[in-house]
Amino acid sequence: MVTATPVKRLSLDDMPHLSTGKRTRLYRMMYQHGLRNGTLMVLPYDQGLEHGPRDFFPYPPSGDPDYICRLAIEAGFSAVAFQYGIAEKYIARYAGKIPLILKLNGKTEIPSDAQALSPLNSRVEDAVRLGADAVGYTLYVGSPRQDEDFRQFMEVREAAEKYGMPLIVWSYPRGEAVEAKGGRDSLWAVDYAARVAAELGADIVKINFPKLAPPEKREKHPKPYNELEESDAERIRRVIASAVNTFVLLSGGEKGNDADVLQKVRLSMEAGAIGMIFGRNVWQRPYDEALQLVEQIKQILLQYGR
Repeated sequence: MVTATPVKRLSLDDMPHLSTGKRTRLYRMMYQHGLRNGTLMVLPYDQGLEHGPRDFFPYPPSGDPDYICRLAIEAGFSAVAFQYGIAEKYIARYAGKIPLILKLNGKTEIPSDAQALSPLNSRVEDAVRLGADAVGYTLYVGSPRQDEDFRQFMEVREAAEKYGMPLIVWSYPRGEAVEAKGGRDSLWAVDYAARVAAELGADIVKINFPKLAPPEKREKHPKPYNELEESDAERIRRVIASAVNTFVLLSGGEKGNDADVLQKVRLSMEAGAIGMIFGRNVWQRPYDEALQLVEQIKQILLQYGR
């Protein structure tokens, strides 16, 4: 069992291995934008590639990247995460006002996730030219194409080191083997994905909140996960501890009710996360409603910075 002892939150002071370029860019996001207290609050907007236009149906203005940039600036986000085309066409008019995380790879949802690989569509050099403060890479842990994914990631990691660009890994369990052992959002799968990202060299890992699988799925987990019945707080502490010496961002996932969203934020920050990454939970709402929710999230994050 994970004990309820206080969690030491990682800061830049705990990361002497980071290059000057990486430290400078992370400092901008953590202390010159957002809450400016060492936490991160990221607004992702890569769903147009990953899911197509359907995610914009609940609130059509969200289909406009200008709207997203204005929302991110007014709400006080630390950064936005864009794919190359959106960054190229929109970010220049907001240069210096909101940091950019350039997603380097992505895929559509049309092929089955059972054979998941997220191919590169841009490079770290593009991120430098666009003035980005970090790059993002989606890694599918457990996919049958994992070997290709690892080699592709190695090339990105080398370039990120060369250019002093922080590397954020969207670490997602995927594939039939993952489903056969209890599911992609289970504690076992998310815990494994967090550790894999740290092992491969992520500076920040973005993960989904680990769920307690139902008994019929939990019995398929490898030992000792098949015997664990931990609380939400215990599960998220375990996962963040597995991402050794790596900042952890927790994902908001699909739009949920405010109480559930805020509870995820509290549990994640209490467990030692560096911050939150909320997309659909924010921009699938009317503007004023989105600002109100973000303000509540910020009030929680303000308690945990340093």
